[in-house]
Amino acid sequence: MADFQTSTHRTKWIFTPQELAEKYSASNQRAIQILEKYGSTLMEVDVDGSLSYPEPHIAAKDSAEKHSRTKPVNIEEEQFMRVFYENKLQEVCNNFHFPHKIQATALIFFKRFYLQWSVMEHHPKNIMLTCIYAACKIEENHVSAEELGKGISQDHQMILNNEMLVYQSLEFDLIVYAPYRSVEGFVNDMEEFFQVADDQFQMLKGTSKMEVDKIMLTDAPLLFPPGQLALAALRNSNAQHKVLDFERYLRSMLSHQNYSRTVQELLEALDAVDSWVRRYKFPSEKDLKHINRKLKSCWGQSSHDESKKREKKSKHKSKKSSNETHAPSHG
Repeated sequence: MADFQTSTHRTKWIFTPQELAEKYSASNQRAIQILEKYGSTLMEVDVDGSLSYPEPHIAAKDSAEKHSRTKPVNIEEEQFMRVFYENKLQEVCNNFHFPHKIQATALIFFKRFYLQWSVMEHHPKNIMLTCIYAACKIEENHVSAEELGKGISQDHQMILNNEMLVYQSLEFDLIVYAPYRSVEGFVNDMEEFFQVADDQFQMLKGTSKMEVDKIMLTDAPLLFPPGQLALAALRNSNAQHKVLDFERYLRSMLSHQNYSRTVQELLEALDAVDSWVRRYKFPSEKDLKHINRKLKSCWGQSSHDESKKREKKSKHKSKKSSNETHAPSHG
């Protein structure tokens, strides 16, 4: 595998906090403009991969009234939806017993996708599943779309329809460097340096991977290289188990690798990773209900669902009437 330093992951997908905030703001504002223009933001992916907006399911005379009732989600609410579905993504990967590298790749794909799009434009549940499917392919742990869809009671065709959209949105940069692999490398290096009992390092490694799981749910993977995420996880794990002198290890590592940063600068970066974990917020049930109502309105689903119900009811009535008309006479 190519070196991280020369990878597109480093050159194109690591941002400053300001750049990241600007990307989220831009996708949110674009979706709001689309909502004002079309009365609906949810994009449909056709079988050939092309994108279109569904026809509004409202009469023209009701359009102005509907627009005035529709409230777009704001940037914080978008973040809550991403957080919710990133947790779901981890759950699905755990239920399928996928390796950590698949979960990490799928999460990175999902995060990158929503730098380009708003949750108002593409349903995060659909994108989440497509990212897992794509990650399985890229990490050579192929699972069919049918198997994935069946395992979570979802239509596998939706996964396939969104596949090319996801690749295009990732600009076909599909190689992801995950912190889990870095944790393994650092632990092996620590064992050699400190000559400590192996069972202590196994404990350190296990807890560190759980710490990485927490970090991966924040924006930190879009702001810091995987090596720093791994070191932040290892430092937190070591604080619990007190296996080694962590700063001593950092000084040794930096001197051997001719690293351009000082120990103090590296510690500040690890502190910054920790601060993202501390600031992490999971939406309340009340928040989710409120956001989902707004999203349904943005997607034009409320009126669409009603029209589908009416259509189903009408068909049922028509069928019943037809059966009564053609019922054989037993007189």
